[in-house]
Amino acid sequence: MSTRPEVQPADRIIRFENLAYGMFIHWGLYSLIGRGEWAQEHEKISKNEYIKLANKFTAKDFDSVAIAKLAKEAGMKYICLTTRHHDGFSLYDTKGLCEFDAPHSAAGRDLIAEFVQGCRSEGIVPFFYHTTLDWYQESFNKDFNSYLDYLINSVEVLCTNYGEIGGFWLDGNGSKPDADWREDELYGTIRKHQPQAIIVNNTGLEARGANGHAEIDSVTYERGCPEPMNREGMDKYLAAEMCEVLNKHWGIADNDFNYISPKDVIERLCACRKAGANFLLNIGPTGDGQIPEYEAAVLRKVGKWIGKCGDVFYKGKPLKIGTDNLDFALEADEKIYLFIYNLPMSGNFNVVCGSGGNLPRSIAGIDKKINSVKWLDNNETLDFCQDVSTGSFVLNTTMYPYGTDLVVRVAELS
Repeated sequence: MSTRPEVQPADRIIRFENLAYGMFIHWGLYSLIGRGEWAQEHEKISKNEYIKLANKFTAKDFDSVAIAKLAKEAGMKYICLTTRHHDGFSLYDTKGLCEFDAPHSAAGRDLIAEFVQGCRSEGIVPFFYHTTLDWYQESFNKDFNSYLDYLINSVEVLCTNYGEIGGFWLDGNGSKPDADWREDELYGTIRKHQPQAIIVNNTGLEARGANGHAEIDSVTYERGCPEPMNREGMDKYLAAEMCEVLNKHWGIADNDFNYISPKDVIERLCACRKAGANFLLNIGPTGDGQIPEYEAAVLRKVGKWIGKCGDVFYKGKPLKIGTDNLDFALEADEKIYLFIYNLPMSGNFNVVCGSGGNLPRSIAGIDKKINSVKWLDNNETLDFCQDVSTGSFVLNTTMYPYGTDLVVRVAELS
């Protein structure tokens, strides 16, 4: 009896999975308001009043090279920028499709052209977010088929004017769940002009991880930790990506003081890599295009942590093991890498909370002979014992030196 062969990823999906970590940027006219990207809708700002913001949108502090340098320092391999969000304002030159765009604003220039140039200068892969929902175009509600012509033509402009693009991240189909979005034509346009681009269509909070059209390359987990993909019976190998914010919204909000920490980001990064998923972390620039100081600082701090993991962070694949805690394993280049949580810090018990001795970690499922183990960050060798026949493995971890806490520490098993 024959069995169905395991589905294999397309080359573009392999490249996407190896990017591992990306920067999401929500930036547009709503950034001038400073109350989140849905301000127009939530505050019932009239269309006539909202479009006046274009006269103030100078983008004077938008520095695409500096943003790409920040992404690189943060350990991010790609950036996905909102070319057009739900308010209908485009950061790119729509080539006559609509004058509600950056070249017709106070900025007076094509900001997506600058973005792509900045990414390429630093070896960062540019991705394009594009809304499918549109509050500006009256045809969205009055003549939906005409609106879809406009949408598809808009995406074609992005496909044909900026060179090779890493992917398209579409968002908004949930606004008309029963409509015919002409996805065959929309995705066909992307495939025609950008055959190697990753195609994503966000399934939102209520349908995390849901599969969709045959041309979709990655499922999405908006603000929710992904589960390992079960690809059994799939006709196509799908990647997975979790998108997350540093606060409670996507566009900048001046009165939100509730930001997550570098520790939180590291733990969410690890949750994604444990599941073999990419992590797309959002920042919200100011109305003028500047990255807020706290967000930049968090990204740089996490980038230093990634630097201690080496290439395994990007190319390591999940290895199924058994633990009684959050620890997990990735495998790369015939080596196993254990990601170890909640290690204590050494020091005087009157100074360090929770200090203590070394903690053994019991792991099941390692069935290859291990010759040596070391911490990746300082090359300290670690003691262990192993029974290959049963797959049992016990690692004697060591405490962090006083003044060190990596949140999750990586051990290399050779």
